[in-house]
Amino acid sequence: MHHHRVRRGAARLTLVASLALSAAACGGSDEAAEHNGADVTFATEMIGHHAQALEMVEMAADRPLSPAVRDLAERISAAQAPEIDQMSTWLEEWGEDVRPTDGAHGGHDMDREGDPSMPGMMSSEQMSALEDAGDAEFETQWLELMVEHHTGAVEMAETELADGRHAPAQELASEIVDSQRAEIDEMQELLGS
Repeated sequence: MHHHRVRRGAARLTLVASLALSAAACGGSDEAAEHNGADVTFATEMIGHHAQALEMVEMAADRPLSPAVRDLAERISAAQAPEIDQMSTWLEEWGEDVRPTDGAHGGHDMDREGDPSMPGMMSSEQMSALEDAGDAEFETQWLELMVEHHTGAVEMAETELADGRHAPAQELASEIVDSQRAEIDEMQELLGS
């Protein structure tokens, strides 16, 4: 009798284990498509953040920059414009609103400025001061502000890595941390700091 009870218990454990494995396998395939509020916040806010960086790159387009800074500005644009497209696609797939970035380019779309959840965002005053800077001081100001901007993006990406669930968003966040930290180092060297 005791022997029979042990066997039935073992069979039940085997069934529970196999159900758990099967649920994990199903969950694993769905997990990549899953997202949470942190993913939505990351994509929504990083789109606005990237848009402001692209606006800063546009400001630099007609300025006399050193070749190293010109190259850096072009790389920032080449990296961040496709990332905006990717994050916009995710938000559409998730049924979330995608804020247009056009206003951020031309008209200082600054309803998000000063938002403590968006570290590194420039205020409209900082953007105006950069735009109004003379050629002699523009490059230094641009580098200093872009260091601050990149530092904020790294912080936002680290929050996504800690709290997000969407695997592709986490992968992008990791790439942002690596690439923008490297660019911060590069800019600090260019500033001589």
